[in-house]
Amino acid sequence: MKRKEDEPKKGAPAYMNTYGDMMTLLLTFFVLMFSMSTIDSAKFKAFIESFQGSSGILDGGEVILNDNGMLGNGIQQFPVNQQMVSVSDFENYQQIKELQGIKENLEEFIYEEKLQDKVGVEHKGDAIIVSFEDVLLFETGKADLKPEAQEVLRTLGEGLLSYIDKGYKISLEGHTDNLPIRTPQFPSNWELSAARAIAVAKFFVADMNFSPETVSAEGYGEYRPIATNDTPEGRSANRRVELKLTKEN
Repeated sequence: MKRKEDEPKKGAPAYMNTYGDMMTLLLTFFVLMFSMSTIDSAKFKAFIESFQGSSGILDGGEVILNDNGMLGNGIQQFPVNQQMVSVSDFENYQQIKELQGIKENLEEFIYEEKLQDKVGVEHKGDAIIVSFEDVLLFETGKADLKPEAQEVLRTLGEGLLSYIDKGYKISLEGHTDNLPIRTPQFPSNWELSAARAIAVAKFFVADMNFSPETVSAEGYGEYRPIATNDTPEGRSANRRVELKLTKEN
């Protein structure tokens, strides 16, 4: 007697449940991404329609966007041009996160070199600012880098090179206290502050092979104090060289 063949199971194969779940999750992900950015309505509608039809995951080829660019099927309504987080906001967040990472790396360097008393670092706006007290870099009334200062700057520069490759630039700013200086080399604090900033800039270019286009130097004399000039401690804080690391847009 001929053996009766097994009848095929009705319905879709079992793996279709997992497949359907995966495709639903993918669609949910793309809808979420859509709600977080500005997207052209026509292009997004075309994208959604690629999920429809006999091989799609939307029943009966149902359209997720209507002619007014609104989400349907009980999903909370948002116009296409409305956004929770814009692309520019996301880019700003990424830049802030990157700057915070740079700040943490510099703080670790300062700690390892035991320079906490002479070097400070802060994240201010779109820049990271490293502030060196003048006694770390120069002798009083001089603009020639100390040998030990060159070692500190060399180690720091090695870390900064990776950020230069990512589009960052360095600006050196020289500052002094308000005590006047009158020498043949430095007739005023402006000349002294500028010469000190230039000395650090030249070191990065000549000794560290930084591209000259990525380094600049400015001198502000006593005109941008960060502390009072009425005390020795305040004047010491004002005598400084600041390194500003900013990213070119």
